[in-house]
Amino acid sequence: MDEFNRGMDPAVKRYFKKIVNSFVLGITWLMILAMAGIYFELAVIDGGIKWYNILFYAFFLVSLIWMIRYFQKSWTPEKDENPEK
Repeated sequence: MDEFNRGMDPAVKRYFKKIVNSFVLGITWLMILAMAGIYFELAVIDGGIKWYNILFYAFFLVSLIWMIRYFQKSWTPEKDENPEK
């Protein structure tokens, strides 16, 4: 590596990008569901379960499973990403 190159190591850049992408996806997911559940009262069950409550919680579970699988896939090291092995 050139001694005058002041840039970041590409591996560190990829790692920070993973951190930022995971944080932004998690916060966005949480804000959307909190807004839909609290502001639009889709998560509030009063006077019995309604069809939109079931739809909201089904979407919550499906999107949670998708997000966890996405995080697992994005955080699993690739073969050419770890040169020590």
